[in-house]
Amino acid sequence: MQENINKLNDLRDKASLGGGKEKIEAQHKKGKLTSLERIKLLLDGDSFNEIDRFTMDENVNIHGDSVVTGTGKINGKNICVYSQNFTVMGGSLSLTSANKICKIMDIAISTGCPVIGIIDSGGARIQEGVNSLAGYGKIFTKNVRSSGVVPQISIIVGPSAGGATYSPAITDFIFMVKDIGQMYITGPDVVREVTGEETTHEELGGSISHMTKSGVAHFVYNTEKECYENVRKLLNYIPQNNSEIVSDIDSKNPEYKDDLSTILPENPNMSYDMKNIIKNIVDNQSFLEVQNEYAKNIIIGFSKLNGKNLGIIAQQPNHLAGALDIKASEKAARYIRFCDAFNIPILSLVDVPGFLPGTDQEHNGIIRRGAKLLYAYAEATVPKISIIIRKAYGGAYIVMSSKNLLSDLNYAWPTAEVAVMGPEAAIKLIHKKELSKSKNSKKLQEELLKKYKDEVMSPYVLAEKGYIDDLISPNESRDIIIKSLNILENKREVLPPKKHGNIPL
Repeated sequence: MQENINKLNDLRDKASLGGGKEKIEAQHKKGKLTSLERIKLLLDGDSFNEIDRFTMDENVNIHGDSVVTGTGKINGKNICVYSQNFTVMGGSLSLTSANKICKIMDIAISTGCPVIGIIDSGGARIQEGVNSLAGYGKIFTKNVRSSGVVPQISIIVGPSAGGATYSPAITDFIFMVKDIGQMYITGPDVVREVTGEETTHEELGGSISHMTKSGVAHFVYNTEKECYENVRKLLNYIPQNNSEIVSDIDSKNPEYKDDLSTILPENPNMSYDMKNIIKNIVDNQSFLEVQNEYAKNIIIGFSKLNGKNLGIIAQQPNHLAGALDIKASEKAARYIRFCDAFNIPILSLVDVPGFLPGTDQEHNGIIRRGAKLLYAYAEATVPKISIIIRKAYGGAYIVMSSKNLLSDLNYAWPTAEVAVMGPEAAIKLIHKKELSKSKNSKKLQEELLKKYKDEVMSPYVLAEKGYIDDLISPNESRDIIIKSLNILENKREVLPPKKHGNIPL
């Protein structure tokens, strides 16, 4: 027996070396961890249980091939994980390693726990030809079938090239480590050959490009350690699967205790930072912003409110005046659909002057792509609460969780203004003839403007017509939202039977 145990231990030691000590040293010299080091840094203590440790591709003859897979715990809860091993043929995907990934994803689905992929791979294994491509196809299918059932997280800590990028793209959240994480369909050499454009790997598909320009990345961190710490943090805000709800935690006071009624500038056309309002409403230091460097005109993120889990969507007047554009619409729509799939209530803080005008927006599909946000709000059946902070004009008012899109509880501050368009433009259009004939058009315009604001745009008009459920003072916001979450806790809404809707992709 002892002889067999010794043999087992020797094989385990050999398997843990992957491509060998020299390649492990090369990985470290690049400032990168090995696949096993990454898993152990991510998971709780000694919770990792490796699966398919000795699986081998007959053409490579290395135990485990190019990926380490297994189960473990994060924050005391079950997790499935795979980590690509760059020391084995550059982490290239073989059919053997694809089957390992698919198996761990099957375990995640059947046990109802999140699956995390740590990506560090040169892509398909060229030597295998179509077998490697078939392996990617199997993984993509598992990603799609898992979508909305268990949370899927991708951590990019090396290259993710070609078709390999599409597995992370299907997952719910993508974390990237600055300088070492890269994602691109075609590398700089191919780009140069086809277009003549000179670029680098980092410019083409580095973390900054994907966080600020493409919107592919949701979180970017400077080091692997910092990245894994924040993956663990995110998992505190999301359930294990679509049948669970995140447990309440002990409540804490808001991060700031400012007088909310003093945050808005006196001039309604001046900007302010919506994050100051958010931080004065949610529990202390609980706001976790998602995609904070992309489409800054809209804010999305997770928070806790009196210990309860909450997804937040809010305009940011500091950027593009908070107007909705293509990027903001798609960013928010995707986040709403995640919250809805995993039973996370949604709070919308509204201060939107409308959709961003311009030929660039029109020609690039603001109609179709803006409709995604409308669709996502109307489709969502989780508790939906909204507060109009300052303004909500035109179609953007409807889109931002209005009562007619089946928002459950709608509130407004006394500063709220709702209309088809801004008051100045409305007056000039409605009273064009009177203003042109007036001897004192400026005085008349001021009178008409006041009347329009009082009779058409006033939040009291909204309340009278039932489009909002109550007018609240700014400093009541936190308590009102807490009470609303409590009453909506057991909300049940069943959609008409159908295979699925047809969101305007």
